[in-house]
Amino acid sequence: GKDLNIIAKKSTCEGMQKPAEHQSTKAKQDSQEEDFEHIPVPPLIIPEEVSPSVLVVDLYSTNDVIVRYVGANYSGAQESMEEKMKDWYSRNASVSQIQSPKVGQLVAALAEEDAWLRAKIISTEGNRIKVCYVDYGFNEIIENSRVYKLAKQFYRLPFQASKCKLAGLEAFDDDPILVKMVESQTCGKIFAVEILEKSDVPRIILYDTSGDDDININATCLKVLQDKSLELHLQVDALYTDVRVTNVCSDGTLYCQVPSKGLTRLFEILRKLENYFHHRQATGYSIALPFCGMICLLHYKGKWARVEIISVHSSRTLDVRFMDTGTVASVKVLELIEIPSIFLREIIAIPSQAIKCCLADLPLNISMWTPDAVLWLRDTVLNCPDCSMKVVKLDKQIAHIYLFTPKNFPDPDRSINRQITSADLWKHQKDVFLNVPLTNLPGRRETDLPIQSSLGPKQSSTDTVPHILESRKVETNVNMPPTLPLLQSREQMDVFVALACHPGYFILQSWQEMHKLEMLMEEMLLYYNTTEDGAVSVEKNKIYAAKVKNKWHRVLIKGLLANGLVTVYELDYGKHELICIQNIRPLVDMFRQLPFQAITAQLAVESARSCCFH
Repeated sequence: GKDLNIIAKKSTCEGMQKPAEHQSTKAKQDSQEEDFEHIPVPPLIIPEEVSPSVLVVDLYSTNDVIVRYVGANYSGAQESMEEKMKDWYSRNASVSQIQSPKVGQLVAALAEEDAWLRAKIISTEGNRIKVCYVDYGFNEIIENSRVYKLAKQFYRLPFQASKCKLAGLEAFDDDPILVKMVESQTCGKIFAVEILEKSDVPRIILYDTSGDDDININATCLKVLQDKSLELHLQVDALYTDVRVTNVCSDGTLYCQVPSKGLTRLFEILRKLENYFHHRQATGYSIALPFCGMICLLHYKGKWARVEIISVHSSRTLDVRFMDTGTVASVKVLELIEIPSIFLREIIAIPSQAIKCCLADLPLNISMWTPDAVLWLRDTVLNCPDCSMKVVKLDKQIAHIYLFTPKNFPDPDRSINRQITSADLWKHQKDVFLNVPLTNLPGRRETDLPIQSSLGPKQSSTDTVPHILESRKVETNVNMPPTLPLLQSREQMDVFVALACHPGYFILQSWQEMHKLEMLMEEMLLYYNTTEDGAVSVEKNKIYAAKVKNKWHRVLIKGLLANGLVTVYELDYGKHELICIQNIRPLVDMFRQLPFQAITAQLAVESARSCCFH
């Protein structure tokens, strides 16, 4: 389409088209030119698709963003209309010119590059008039000789410019730094949009989907309000003490808190919050509409914590990332509260205090560590308040470090890196070899040789490995759920078709039991996403819980592959999936009460016409 937003903007376009759901019925201008024929323009209907595309045309504040929807019935129809306007007015301009333009009149305007656009007259002054281009959302002052009567056929398309506001940025709509940041990141670009509310002025989230990962533009722009004086810039070869490891991920990466000005400021504001809510009910700040990228508060283990919503599963459950520990957990929406307005700017200004790290000289570019290695690391360093670390490399938002516990600092031979390398914790993953030379380890002697992973029978662990690992292994429970009752021949039931491969094989679910299954899935999500990983003995033809595409399912293990992958059968949905073995957990008794919901079925040829599935 034509990139007409380069014309200098004056102010928000008056009379901006509203979505059909809440379009106002403002009285039309009474003063119309005698030959001006009033024809109603249909309202703009917000697309029904989940993530429609929009072109950001202009921005006046974060609560006043002008967009145009992209698609055949929107931008495509507009371009086609403007081509027809250009052709029609090239042949009929002389008979269509308006002699006395009136405020509120809908006209055809001759814009730059001989483009013909629909416009509404905002004001008149002598031989110059101010118009709003109703399909683009911006104003321009032009000569009155450039406006013409709008022909009947050009009233059919709804005005394409739509006013929106960016979710999560409403409180800072007049901040010049934020507005400038949003403008530079969005104007003239196409984004996928999530529409949170189809209201008079819809609340939206913009996503840049051009790269490998979808980028939440709202959340990205909000970071410009962070206080740069509170940022911590790690230095290579620097030594940091009083380090606290707050999270150990299943791939061996760590999140640490390092003493800094920002961390001190965080503790101060959290103490203020504690005092604030000590005198009032937090329930008054319940979140009505959660969305990805939203920063809010969670009372966890007796303390307030900053969290960012990273995934919304349903109206009841969602995933959050603790901004200052790096932990990810599933919580109920009711557990979250909005940040009180008097603290909002202060809390937003503090950068995340969780620093992502990895242990230097240990494999980083592998899918997962073994459960034993992760458990050992967690037992050794997690929440130890007085660790120390030396930074040896910085790249792509991750720090390569040597980590020390208090009693071992600064002995290089007793660093966590050296201890975990020397321990026999890698045998369960046969594609992992610790053959990276420890060349950067301080004080390394030539006799210090890297240990290669053992592929044979398990040897006794070294003294540095806690013996509790074996005792923490959990065997799967043998209790089976009750059998799903099936109907007798010729009886009928309401079902949902979950999977259809061919007439001889498809999967049904009982319609009456679907609500129970949805509740079970949510409870599994909350349980397993807030439970630490454990070492699990995985056996073929046994039942487990498994994480598949960010959801937890009840599964049957069908096969174990040598590369750390397993094939599973979803007992409630009838699908076969290939997942990483680290996504397997024991299926606890509380999730064994509901019968497995997948019903294998085939069409009966003789009675196919008489059977009806709903």
